[in-house]
Amino acid sequence: MNQGFNVYDMWKDYYSQTSKLFDEKIGKEFPSEGMGQILEMNLQFKKMIDESTLKYLEFMNVPSRNDIANLSSLIVNVDAKVDDLEERLEEKLDQDRNQESFSRELSNLKKDMKSLDNKLNQILTLLKSQEVTK
Repeated sequence: MNQGFNVYDMWKDYYSQTSKLFDEKIGKEFPSEGMGQILEMNLQFKKMIDESTLKYLEFMNVPSRNDIANLSSLIVNVDAKVDDLEERLEEKLDQDRNQESFSRELSNLKKDMKSLDNKLNQILTLLKSQEVTK
């Protein structure tokens, strides 16, 4: 075998050359431009996939994520309106109950007043009868 051939030296030389090349490329604007182009391609690809998925779902008559989100928003709004109507109905029922209790109290008061009026009339008639007898 040839004594001048050393694998370690060859690997070390290859490593230093690739390291220098990598450092040169990193120092330039190439990586940032390349990354920007790759990101732009990925964004365009994602946009294309999203649009085709939406068209496919629409064609298959299947709701998309946005359709379900809109529907859930409408359901929440309806639920809030139902809650508001329930509160108003309970307030109205409470008012009606208060009016009913007021009406009962008023009718009881009228009965008591009639009773007192009758008793007062009896007392007055008794007093008049005693005056006449004197």
